[in-house]
Amino acid sequence: MSRLTFGAKLVKFATVTFAALLLAACAGTAYSDSSSTSTDTSTSRASDPVGGSVQDFLVNVQDRVYFDLNRYNLSDAARRSLERQAAWLDQYPGTTLTVEGHCDERGTREYNLALGARRAAATRDYLVSLGVDPARIRTISYGKERPVAEGHNEAAWRLNRRAVSVVNSPYGS
Repeated sequence: MSRLTFGAKLVKFATVTFAALLLAACAGTAYSDSSSTSTDTSTSRASDPVGGSVQDFLVNVQDRVYFDLNRYNLSDAARRSLERQAAWLDQYPGTTLTVEGHCDERGTREYNLALGARRAAATRDYLVSLGVDPARIRTISYGKERPVAEGHNEAAWRLNRRAVSVVNSPYGS
């Protein structure tokens, strides 16, 4: 029978705990791109979000789109995401959005505020082209001031180049 030192036991415990937490986190963040919807609520769980709520928007629609470096044009993936947002907004006409434009840390404050404003405007303009009333969408640029990913590398920068649609006046929240 092998005897582990206290340090070895601690490392083993920490490794197992980390692995369990990682698996639990992955299980909770699965994303399905299914476009089918069901009106049957008999199988819904108590934790399902209320239709029209902020949580419903975050879970079932997706609140952000991403941009390439120094760009504000929408990718095909961004357009598909915004099409889901427009369809959701069509279901809940009393809901308004604020579209936040964000940038990565590179560039001056002034440049990034202007680029963030163009990203937010491009997002708003596409939603409007899909039939969303422009009076329901406000835009703001935060430039590089509100990063979601810390770090000085491409992985962090990619996550920070985004426009985020924030639900302002949802139903059932």
